[in-house]
Amino acid sequence: MRILIVEDERPIREQITRGLEACGWQVDQAQDGRDGYFQASEYPYDLAIIDLGLPHMDGIEVIRRLRSDGCQYPLLILTARGGWKSRVEGLEAGGDDYLEKPFHMEELQARAKALLRRTTGHSSVIAHGPLALDTDTQTASLDGRQMELTAYEFKILDYLIRHPQQVVGKTTLTDYLYAQDFERDSNVIEVLMGRLRKKLAAADGYAPIRTLRGRGYQFVMD
Repeated sequence: MRILIVEDERPIREQITRGLEACGWQVDQAQDGRDGYFQASEYPYDLAIIDLGLPHMDGIEVIRRLRSDGCQYPLLILTARGGWKSRVEGLEAGGDDYLEKPFHMEELQARAKALLRRTTGHSSVIAHGPLALDTDTQTASLDGRQMELTAYEFKILDYLIRHPQQVVGKTTLTDYLYAQDFERDSNVIEVLMGRLRKKLAAADGYAPIRTLRGRGYQFVMD
């Protein structure tokens, strides 16, 4: 899972990052509304957590623009505003849930998990043929036997199975795997994909990942 935090107060931003990383999720940060809107529009996220009181572009406007652009993933609102009107405004703009500051990290984690479950169904297990992925425990099994996957292999498989039939380019997968300040190498994708296919083929030649030359990869649901 990849989550974006849009929060201008650095201590809160870092606190949230640590709490979400403890759940095994990849976290990106933005410190103002303009940068948050750019990142949320350009990169493949599973959830964005957006503060309302942001410089350069407030959280309500960020949410409105994202929904207007067709953003489908859940948006969790953070607010220090105590009145009900700001909460209603945020939800009507397109937010899926809200949390008031100050908050307990355990509640933020629980709300994030609940929103993520809504996008994949209530179960944390995603299944296709002999393959089953448990997104809560970050494990995968094939014909009931646990697969030995690296963290990056799991992330690739997790992303592809969540976007069935879609053609996913190397750049998209690279963005999903690496934090923005890391050096990226798209050739790594080919190596990881080769290892992943070999492990999946252990189940009687199971081969759900198709390569479309010059375009990317596709998880086939046939």
